[in-house]
Parts: sequence; structure tokens; C-alpha cells
Amino acid sequence: MFSYTHPYPSARLPVFARNLVATSQPLAAQAGLRILQQGGNAVDAAIATAAAMALCEPTGNGLGSDAFCILWDGQRLHGLNAAGPAPMAWDRRYFVKKYGSAAAAPPLRGIDSVTVPGAIGGWAALSQRFGRLALSQALAPAAEIAERGYGVPVIVQQKWAAAAAELGSQPGFSQAFMPGGRVPKVGELFRIPQAARALRLIGETDGKAFYEGEVAQAIERFIAAQGGALRHSDLAAYQPEWVEPLAMDYRGYTLHEIGPSTQGIAALMALGMLAHFDVRALGLDTAAAYHVQIEAMKLAFADVYRHVAEPSSMAVTATQMLDASYLQSRARLIDMHRAQDFGPGLQPSGGTIYLTTADDSGMMVSFIQSNYLGFGSGCVEPEFGISLQNRGHGFSLQPGSPNEVAPGKRAFHTIIPAFVTRAGQPVMSFGVMGAHMQPQGHVQTLVRMVDFDQNPQAACDAPRWRVNPGLSINLEPTAPAAVAEGLRARGHQIAATNDVYQDFGAGQFIWRLGVPYTAGYVGASDPRRDGQVAGY
Repeated sequence: MFSYTHPYPSARLPVFARNLVATSQPLAAQAGLRILQQGGNAVDAAIATAAAMALCEPTGNGLGSDAFCILWDGQRLHGLNAAGPAPMAWDRRYFVKKYGSAAAAPPLRGIDSVTVPGAIGGWAALSQRFGRLALSQALAPAAEIAERGYGVPVIVQQKWAAAAAELGSQPGFSQAFMPGGRVPKVGELFRIPQAARALRLIGETDGKAFYEGEVAQAIERFIAAQGGALRHSDLAAYQPEWVEPLAMDYRGYTLHEIGPSTQGIAALMALGMLAHFDVRALGLDTAAAYHVQIEAMKLAFADVYRHVAEPSSMAVTATQMLDASYLQSRARLIDMHRAQDFGPGLQPSGGTIYLTTADDSGMMVSFIQSNYLGFGSGCVEPEFGISLQNRGHGFSLQPGSPNEVAPGKRAFHTIIPAFVTRAGQPVMSFGVMGAHMQPQGHVQTLVRMVDFDQNPQAACDAPRWRVNPGLSINLEPTAPAAVAEGLRARGHQIAATNDVYQDFGAGQFIWRLGVPYTAGYVGASDPRRDGQVAGY
């Protein structure tokens, strides 16, 4: 079992309870806990937490986000892809006409980065299939937060201030997020009452107001006024998709991820390679242990960035990418004494938030929601406070690219929830948010728990690495000096970074200790954010 000695600097300790909510904002965790105490299950709590997070951490998500979920319903796993597609008016010609033939991708910010928001549809789908309470009841705590306001948290305020200079000119941004013409200070009350009205309409109509009714009409008016392409018909046509998660075995455990067009397959591929090494024998927090994980992750990313897209656009399949013999051949490329820059092996044959909840019936939910980059597009529909995502920037304008933009197509997605089982039974719901850090965080924390018996909070607090293009990596400042020295000796180029919030992600973890009604769970929340594990 786990060791509960705590070798890393952190003020946080594991939390034990029969019902848990873990996320990066305490008020949102409390919203989920409140719903559990009112008789809701883990799905109801996840929806309540996600809705509160859309308000309490607007730097990472909002009511105009996408979302993904993996949940254990008490009997089996289910995956939900709540990523919205491109407007039907989008194709390469649309962007070339507006931005010129030299443009490599849709804009990073602004109205032409906005795709259909999928998160609200995801909430409604989860509520209808698995929820115990009405959607309106699950959304009530968030609506109250929107009306009454909250004191702006420390880390959120830092990211808020950093984004304001870039986004202040985007339509609706200053009106929503710069009350009085400036960014709120730490602890200052921030209210967004228009979002409360949206949440109540969404709850009363099981999400239909957002895609077909009053909110949808307001979104269309706003986007059309800015010259954007998304229309009411795009919203009305949207449906989230129930999917079967992909899986990879590792040391007797099985990691589950949502498949393409997400990058979750990268974590599975890396673990499939690491299974060919005795990582435990390399030692905890050694340069050798870091090195082999870094190299496996680089090999996985080489294929993911070349091939992963909407499955219908991929020239290779997820099955090929996870083939055992292929991953073994990739593992053989790892030189334990030298860092390398890898290319893809397969060739064609023809700002985010994360939360997890668990209840004493055994239901567990792994849920992630994002506007993509901080505050997404920067465009905020003013009538209902809908902060719209910029996931459209994930498309390519390169002809023939698997991620080439097309009408109704979903872009490459960075956000990935994760789930671990053992012998077909649930073990852990978890995630580590933060762009391409996410699969890297999944691998690092799981290796620490499985190979080195670290409890979830210690595995979460431990120093992290992050791979970049080429031989460049980032190393968290708390990593041992001997590790940095050993990695440099192997040829890794360690780039300086001081932004642990952005560069090394933030995780939330719930590990099942036994029968939930008696043994319960242990939860962990990342100290790199303002978060909390709440339980009873």
C-alpha cells in the first residue's frame, strides 16, 4: 500500500472520506459537496462543480467551453466526448479569404477562433443518463455564486491580470471581466449575474435553451455582429457523443483515456513503452527514471502530433498506434545514456480545469472542461456572460493535414480526463490539466503511484518535468540538483521556467481504498492551484 511520508514541500495532506470532490477552486468543490449532501450522486456533484468552476476559474473555462468525461457507473466505464465542432461555414477558403494564404491556422483569439461550445451539452447528457437530481438543482449552487459573487483567488487573479492586456479589446471581455475598467484584485468581490440567468435557463430546459432557445439566439446575434460564422443552426445540430475509452495495461493496472481527436493516446503509448523497462529499479527521483519517462513521452508525442485528429481524418488508427509490437519497437529506440529527438514511427497505409468526484455508492467521475487558452477567444456574449472558447485555433489550414479545418469537424484536443482500473474494477479517477503537459502529468503521477508506491498527494506534489520540441525540457525548480545534472549529462537541454502553474499543470486525484460505503477513498489536490479536496 502507499507510504504516507511526505518528501516534497507542500501544505497539503491526503483527504479520506466516503464521498469526495476534488478540483482547483474550493468554492466549486463545496458546490459539488453540497449536491452530494442533498442526495445527489457523483455525476450530479460533477455537474455542480463544473458549473461553479466556469465562474470561479474563468481563466481556464466558462459556459462556452468544451468538456470530456470518463465515469464509472458502478458496473462499467463510460466515456463522453462533449467537444463541439467547427461551424458549417468554416473551411480553408473561409480563412484564406479573411486572413491570407500565409495563415497556418485559424486565429489564436477573436471571433474566428470560436467553435460550438460542447460542455453544456455534456452536462445535460450526463444528467439525463446518470444523474439522480434535476439539472436545475445541480446548477443552483453555481447560479448563487454568479449572483452573490466570490473573492477572486490568488492564482486565478495572477492569470486574469496577465491575460487582460491581450484580451481587453476583444468584444465583451472588459464588460464581463474588467468591472470598473480594471482587473479585480486578490480577494475582491467579483459578480457575473448574467451567468446566473443563463444557468437557470439551462437547468429549466435540460440544456435546450443553450442550443435551441434564448441563449442560442443571443450567441448567434453576438457572433454575427462581430463578423463570425457560428450560427443558431450550428448550435441546434450539436450532440455530445458517448464513446468507449481507449486502454493500456501497466504493471497490473489499466489506464483509460478518451481517444482521438484528443491527445490522451499519448499517455497510453508512453506507458506501453515504459512497460519494457524496470522503472522501479532505476530509483525514485533519479535522473535515469526521469530520462526513460521523458524519452517515452517524446516518442509518443512524435506520432500523436503527426497523426491524431478527428478519427475519420486519420491515416492511421488508434489500434495501430497502441499495437504492442509497435510500442515495443519504439521502446527499443530509447538509449538510457542519451537524449534524442524522435520523429513519428507509423506511416500512413493509404486554460483548462479538471475535477473528479466519487460517492459512497461507488460511482466515480473524471471530468475536464476548457476554453482552451486562458479565457479562450476572449469574446464574451454580454447578455448571458458566455465566455467563448478558441478551440478553432487547433485546426490547421495546411491542405492535406489530418487536422485541416472542415465544416462540422472537431479540432485536435489537448484536454483529457483519465481513469485507472485493476482487474476490471475502479481504482482511480484523475487528471492533470495544462495543454500538452496533460498526458505527461498522467504518466508521471501514475508511475509514482504504481512503480514507487507514492500516495496520490505525494505523487501530485512531486517535482515534474515537461518535454518541449527537440531536446528541450523544463524541470520544476524543486527537482533534485542531481537529477538536473544527470539529465544534462545525457544531452537534455533544460530550459528555465518559473511558472509552475502554467508549465507543469495541476492535478486532482481520487483513489478508491475499498468498498466505498465503508473504506471510502483518498483524494489529493494540486498545490500549484487554489484547489481543495472536500469530503464527508
